[in-house]
Amino acid sequence: MKKFAVRETALELLTRIGEQGGFSHVLIDRAMKQEGLSQRDGALLTEIVYGTLQRRDLLAYYVKDRVKGKKKLQPWVKWLLYMSIYQMTFLDKIPDHAIIHEAVEIAKKRGHKGIASLVNGMLRNIQRSGVSDLSELKEPINRLAIETSHPEWMVKRWVDMYGFEVTKEMCFSNLTYKPMSVRVQTLKISRQDAIELLKADGYEVTASLLSPQGIIIESGNILKHDLFLSGKVTIQDQSSMLVGEMMDVTPGMKVLDACSAPGGKTTHIAEKMENEGQIIAYDLHAKKAKLVTEKAAQLDLHIIEAGQADSRNLCEKHSEESFDRILLDAPCSGLGVLRGKPDIKYHKQEKDIVALSSIQEELLESVAPLLKSGGKMIYSTCTVDREENERVVERFLEKHNSFKVDPSFEKDLPNVLAESAGISKSGLQLFPQHFDTDGFFLTRLVKTD
Repeated sequence: MKKFAVRETALELLTRIGEQGGFSHVLIDRAMKQEGLSQRDGALLTEIVYGTLQRRDLLAYYVKDRVKGKKKLQPWVKWLLYMSIYQMTFLDKIPDHAIIHEAVEIAKKRGHKGIASLVNGMLRNIQRSGVSDLSELKEPINRLAIETSHPEWMVKRWVDMYGFEVTKEMCFSNLTYKPMSVRVQTLKISRQDAIELLKADGYEVTASLLSPQGIIIESGNILKHDLFLSGKVTIQDQSSMLVGEMMDVTPGMKVLDACSAPGGKTTHIAEKMENEGQIIAYDLHAKKAKLVTEKAAQLDLHIIEAGQADSRNLCEKHSEESFDRILLDAPCSGLGVLRGKPDIKYHKQEKDIVALSSIQEELLESVAPLLKSGGKMIYSTCTVDREENERVVERFLEKHNSFKVDPSFEKDLPNVLAESAGISKSGLQLFPQHFDTDGFFLTRLVKTD
């Protein structure tokens, strides 16, 4: 496929995602399959779409400064300028003249001579004089919000929670590439053997410090390697591997995974149980519960029973004190995964966080009676907001004297986390800038009577 067509596809995706919403990773994957893109063209498409979305507000600032008379641009023209300025400013391998030429050709094809002239003039102006200076933005939170393309309310909220420097590091980290990581199915192959096979095939890999089953893929397409195709490794972020490591399971236990799709954590727990015992896994949506069943089959794990249910009503399905371990990986705002899903940050509002924390509390209240006395429960989210994390846990513990944070939780964490800045009396908050992972929270509660 010609680069011109790749950029046309990128523009279509950006206009759709930017104006109508939609999950960027799903739409990119679908477009790559429909267009039959090569690996190289697929990488360029992904870079343009993700990069432009990640930097949307900064690119809007650059464009706003250049539009004469503050005229309103058609959505597709706006996104064409954004993606072109992104390439000119942040990508080194593509010459400016090529970017400008293709942008003008797309403008001619989709619009008229006047639009093509506007696009050409603005981009050539930026080529000559560079993008606008941010020095006129004097207020620190406002400048950080625009410079890193995060909503100002979000930046202010994080500053109130963690201080300006931690927030600044987090915002800039959210603009960077996060290497893929995989989890080894250790009932099939050891991590060391998997690493040696990958290195022999030219992959650059390192062992994860957060999980003895984790491997970080620095370079190489793991999706095409036989280890992945044969179910010996599966894609999973290092942060979410911590859940399986911290479940403290043994073979033969009965475990509940209350919000299980797509099944990465569920299958990890099954591996930790050596495929012996029983894991009951639920998801609110039947299609997503089916993904868990499929994931278990891919990895040859037969102790997982997945089905559809609202986990706020599980007391209707199971007797009290039915489970040795419970995992509640609660639905959340997803503000810890912005590196891989940048569009999330533009669609969330503060009221969403309040609503989600209420659901999280309901879920905790509902599954808690199902835990046996002496049993342990992991509560986790892929967000960095205290309202969904520490405060949910604190409010739950205030109401339930029979639960407490497991005294052994902190000492059971991997050594690299022993003095993590994210450890609190309520659990562990991972920030994306500290261990090159998703932002993630988890804690382990124990039922004392």
